[in-house]
Amino acid sequence: MDLVKRFFEKDLKALTKLISWVENQSPQVLEIMPKIYKHIGNAKIIGITGPPGAGKSSLVDQLIFELRNQNLKVAVLAIDPSSPFSGGAVLGDRIRMQSHANDAGVFIRSVGSRGSFGGLSRTTKEIVRVFDAFGFDVILIETVGVGQTELSIMEVAHTTVVMLVPESGDTVQTLKAGLLEIADIFVVNKADRPDAQMMEQQLKEMVQLQHESRLFWAIPVLKTQAHKGIGVAELWQKIMEHEKVLNDQKGLLEKKKAQERKLEFIEILIHELKRKLLKHLPTHEIEQGTKDPYSAAQEALNNIQIK
Repeated sequence: MDLVKRFFEKDLKALTKLISWVENQSPQVLEIMPKIYKHIGNAKIIGITGPPGAGKSSLVDQLIFELRNQNLKVAVLAIDPSSPFSGGAVLGDRIRMQSHANDAGVFIRSVGSRGSFGGLSRTTKEIVRVFDAFGFDVILIETVGVGQTELSIMEVAHTTVVMLVPESGDTVQTLKAGLLEIADIFVVNKADRPDAQMMEQQLKEMVQLQHESRLFWAIPVLKTQAHKGIGVAELWQKIMEHEKVLNDQKGLLEKKKAQERKLEFIEILIHELKRKLLKHLPTHEIEQGTKDPYSAAQEALNNIQIK
């Protein structure tokens, strides 16, 4: 297909078109993804999450400057709250990080969460794969919210940064277990505010409780003033240290990628089965109330033969 050829020629229009197809779940995606899949696996994938107002976009903006200074090509996937009417992203690409608009080494895309409680749309992983195959060195994923539901970010990110502010004390207490499960690095942003040191100490005490299965990495707690770029270089250094530890610990990063591929396969399979089944299932009786959904589901399963 001509689009694939242009994609590997680094045509940004081809990249944009493919991402749009992924977002819209177009049938062409199943044809194209196998052709680009063998080119994935080289990008560093970083997840950045935190409550609204934590300064995630400012941090991403400054991280881009840091990475571009190292001549690394950067893709940003910003998961925005979905419009209740269209399912699309409320915040458009153009109002984000305008300072990088003319940099050919930076590509920024906003997508809607499409009602996903975890803040990650179903298409996130496929878009990340597309970025990876295109040849970006670093992929930054900025997500909505923080908490147990945000665990899905760990399926796609190699390193997860949880960003908080000095006023996040209640969030930390409420979501302690979830934060410990998701975070590889904690960042206290807006560190010039009162109570920043108290927040830092609270997090340092909390990381002492991390599960023994993750004791190979002591979760660091960093302070930043993202809008000024303060602490951003130190954060990137910690991200690189985390990647090295994952590689050194009996190939943990490769094991993580293998698990990621397995989950991706299951998700694709379930999605395609659901899409095809819904075309042929008789839902009229259920809609009319003449048959209960449990009996109808059991009948449908009895008619499906999987050897």
